Amino acid sequence: MPFRTEVTLMKRMILYTVFLGLLAMSWIRAAADGVSGHGKMRFRVLYTSDHLPAEARQVLTGAHGGFAVDLRPGKGETYFSLKGAGIIQISSDLKSTRMLDTAPEMKNTNLHNTTIWYAPDGTPFLTFPGNEAGQVFTTGVDGRLVHALKAPDGETDLGHPVANDYFKGRGGFIPTDVEQLDGLLYMTTGYSNLDYVLTARILSTNPFKAVWHDLAFGGKGTGVGQFGTGHGITIPPGTKRLDIADRPNSEIDRFTRHGQYLSTLKMPLGSLPCDIYYLGKYAVVGALDGPDRSKGAPIYILENDQLIATIMPKEDLGLANFKHVHNAVLREVGNKLYVIAQAWNPGDFAIFEQVSN
Repeated sequence: MPFRTEVTLMKRMILYTVFLGLLAMSWIRAAADGVSGHGKMRFRVLYTSDHLPAEARQVLTGAHGGFAVDLRPGKGETYFSLKGAGIIQISSDLKSTRMLDTAPEMKNTNLHNTTIWYAPDGTPFLTFPGNEAGQVFTTGVDGRLVHALKAPDGETDLGHPVANDYFKGRGGFIPTDVEQLDGLLYMTTGYSNLDYVLTARILSTNPFKAVWHDLAFGGKGTGVGQFGTGHGITIPPGTKRLDIADRPNSEIDRFTRHGQYLSTLKMPLGSLPCDIYYLGKYAVVGALDGPDRSKGAPIYILENDQLIATIMPKEDLGLANFKHVHNAVLREVGNKLYVIAQAWNPGDFAIFEQVSN
């Protein structure tokens, strides 16, 4: 190799080494300053579990659920539930939290996630998948229970022979998440051997009536459109697309509202994504684990489906209980973004505030 070429290569190697060193120093500096993330998506801890009502703090280590945000103009409240406490509302400005009166059958069981949706007349509803109770509960935003969808009886046609046979054989109904679209409830069942997305049709909201519907898709497996564990389900705002977090396969699988497979968004290998939440061109993904499990689980920030930042609550921000992230949502208040996140096993809670550059 010519001497000049060797010198050029050495210079490039030196520059690259210096670049890596500076990058590492910036990460260390960020961690020391109590900041985590990258570029414009850098966050600090704004609130920890002390921000929650006393009833919620008492049972927080058992947290195993997720959040829903009321996106109506002039609103912005966030809702979630904790077993043993009930439904919690976070104010639109994030500055306060309060407990809602919760029916005993909901308060004393785990509600694995939360969704908010609106009837044709604009009435808002919260729907919760009860993974322990084998029911899907719907309330008003005041927490009042208006309906409980019980497990299929084994006689109703669910739209797929595998799903029909599963319930004829008395298989358990274990909903892990739920969304509403065009009068249908879509429910993932990834904690069961079924692992199909099931649907129920809402017949009326006053009084509230819903029945099982003949549309089911997915199923446990490794084929296209199948799940290792179909964990979370999300409808990106302004679309009729269903995004399902396939946790063990580290991906988000996308479907039409008719259950037809569209595409897959790959997440970092080993990240075990629990759910995805969209806010404009951004999305946030809470991960049960990360590629390096010794550092605790990451929260990923995406822009137009491209990963642009990683928040490390345990490694960078010192939140020891954030070994696993079960759910996260994005909020915009004023000109800043905020991430509301929930840890699992042990459970914990935090709100992160975007740091101005």
